[in-house]
Amino acid sequence: MTHFTISSSATDSGIKLYTLSNVSGMRVLVSERGAALVSWWAPDRYGRQADILLGYQGHDDYIANRAYFGSIVGRWCNRIADARFTLDGVGYQVHRNEGDNHLHGGEGGFHLAPWQVQPDPEGLRMTLASPHGSAGFPGNVLASVLYRLDDEGRLRIDYTATTDAPTPLNLTSHGYFNLNGGAGDIRDHVLSIDADAYLPVNGELIPERIADVAGSAFDFRKPAPIGPRLAWPDEQLKVAGGFDHCYCLRKAEHDGHGQVRGDAPLREVATVYDPGSGRQLTVSTTEAGLQFYSGNFLAGVQGRGERPYAVHDGFCLEAQAYPNQINTADSEAVILRPGRVYRQSTVYRLSVRD
Repeated sequence: MTHFTISSSATDSGIKLYTLSNVSGMRVLVSERGAALVSWWAPDRYGRQADILLGYQGHDDYIANRAYFGSIVGRWCNRIADARFTLDGVGYQVHRNEGDNHLHGGEGGFHLAPWQVQPDPEGLRMTLASPHGSAGFPGNVLASVLYRLDDEGRLRIDYTATTDAPTPLNLTSHGYFNLNGGAGDIRDHVLSIDADAYLPVNGELIPERIADVAGSAFDFRKPAPIGPRLAWPDEQLKVAGGFDHCYCLRKAEHDGHGQVRGDAPLREVATVYDPGSGRQLTVSTTEAGLQFYSGNFLAGVQGRGERPYAVHDGFCLEAQAYPNQINTADSEAVILRPGRVYRQSTVYRLSVRD
C-alpha cells in the first residue's frame, strides 16, 4: 500500500516538495526540480530515524545540482565518448560537459528541469517534455516517472518515455546513499552485486572492453566490505579514484552483452548492508547495467552538515544501459523510436537486520 501526501512546504525559490510515507514511518521527499530524491528518512535497528540520502543544505542548490544528488538523469545518463554518435546514418554532436565527452544529459539535462506533477492514484507521477535539440539530441521526448513507496520499504521507480523521432535514451536515478545516516563514510558498508563481468574504463572513464570480475577488486558476487576493496592495488581503481564502473548484470535479456528493453524481468541485482545501523538496501531492476560509484568526487561538496562532504561519504547504484552504448554494436537497443515506449523499473528496498 502507498501513502501519498503532498508537502505543504516550498522553498524560497518556489520549488515544491512532495512526500511519500509508509506505516513504518519512512518518509521520502522529492523535489520537482530534476524529480530529485531529496531525503529518505528511515529507522535503524533501534528505531532511530536518519536520512540515508546525501543532499544539499538548501533546496535552491538543486537548481544547479552539480553533484546530480538524487536526480533523474537523462536524456543520456553516464558518458558518450567525444559527445558524438551516428543514428540512421546521421551524425549528432551533443553537449560536451566533461572534457570532450558528454555526461548525464549535459546542459538542459533532465536533472535541471522542472518536472510537472500529474494526478495518479498509484503514487507520485512526474512528467517532463524534452524538446527536439535539447543538449543536441533529436526528437521531442515526453518522459514520466512514477514514485511509489510501500509498507515493506520498497521505493519503486517506473520510467516511461515516448518520442516523435528516433533518439538515444538512457535514464537513471542518481541517488547517493549512506546507510549510517552520515555518522561515517561508506567504507564499512558490505556490498554484493550479481554480476560476473564489468566494463573497465580509460582515463576519461569511457568503457573499452568487457572483463570478468573474478580475481579482481570488482568481484562482489559474495558480500564484501567496500573499504578494503578501495585499498586494492588495482589499476582501474587508480584510474577512476575508486569505483565508477558499470557492471554487466546477470539474467538480463540480451544478445551477447547487449540490452533488449521492454520485456526484461525485474530481478534482484545488489544488496548493501551497514553493520552499524543494521540498515540494508536491496536493488532490483529491469536494466542490464548497474553503475557502482563510490563517491570519488564528493570532496568539498557542501551538503546538509556543517562540514563539506568528503571522498566516499556516499555511494550510488544506478540502474541503466551501458555507458557509451550508443557508439557500440548494441546501439539499437538504446534507441527509442516513434511508436515505441521506453520502459524501465528499478526498486530500492530498505530493511533492517538484527
